[in-house]
Amino acid sequence: MQTVTKTNFNFPNQKSLYVGKVRDVYNIDDKYLAMVVTDRISAFDVVLPKGIPYKGQILNQIAAEFLDLTADIVPNWKIATPDPMVTVGRKCEGFRVEMIVRGYLAGSAYRAYKDGAKELCGVVLPEGMKENDKFPEPIITPTTKADEGHDENISKEEIIKQGLVSKEDYEQIEKYALALFKRGSEIALKHGLILVDTKYEFGKADGKIYLIDEIHTPDSSRYFYAEGYEQRQQKGEKQRQLSKEFVREWLMDNGFQGKQGQKVPEMTDEIIEGISNRYIELYENITGKKFVKADKHSDILQRIEDNVTECINKL
Repeated sequence: MQTVTKTNFNFPNQKSLYVGKVRDVYNIDDKYLAMVVTDRISAFDVVLPKGIPYKGQILNQIAAEFLDLTADIVPNWKIATPDPMVTVGRKCEGFRVEMIVRGYLAGSAYRAYKDGAKELCGVVLPEGMKENDKFPEPIITPTTKADEGHDENISKEEIIKQGLVSKEDYEQIEKYALALFKRGSEIALKHGLILVDTKYEFGKADGKIYLIDEIHTPDSSRYFYAEGYEQRQQKGEKQRQLSKEFVREWLMDNGFQGKQGQKVPEMTDEIIEGISNRYIELYENITGKKFVKADKHSDILQRIEDNVTECINKL
């Protein structure tokens, strides 16, 4: 099966290309971005050697849908999705922080708590919580946005003190992030899911704040199945998760955590197909819609180039 793991387009009025772990972002005339969501997959800050069929389409379509479903809360960067794997939108100056909203004590927050942390990013954590317990109210634990390496936890006070974001802008994006999380949680519940935690990124264009990048995808969010959540918590059992955690678990089971000297386990056709099927399952659960595979028999790169070029010419 064809996958898109590398692109090198030359779109009309293209100024530059930024290659991220998963996305290739084309700067069009310093006004717009064409974001190609590739089939690359990363874990532990490492891009794995093989692509996953349909992964780019899945992430792009989930993000596009949630941008539309939250546009009444905060304006967002999206203008069009000319191709299943591409979103074209406004170029914004991104804030140097990511807003992580947590409704439950899970993941790195739980690991810190278990190790004795009483607060996280300046937020005091309640006493006596168990893994995956719900917080009384969702909390925001921001991180700095690193160009390379790991993002670092940071408090609201430190963000404002360092001038990463002005006090006025920070308070606005804080409100936006909590409202987005509330909406995301409501939509998830309709599909039998719990939105556990997620990240949002914001930027500015012409003095106005926009929501940018992806939202509520399995790469940027953690979901639990709602059915049986309470019973599992009471029994101290693991929650049924819906995120790309299964990829990390497969890597860890095979001795890889992104540390120096460790080798990525062999990605057989069977493994790749399994991951692809899990992403399709994620799509269908998160959106409540049947996944329709884009035509994989045509030349995908040519299809993307034609679709995006046509869109840019109309801007």
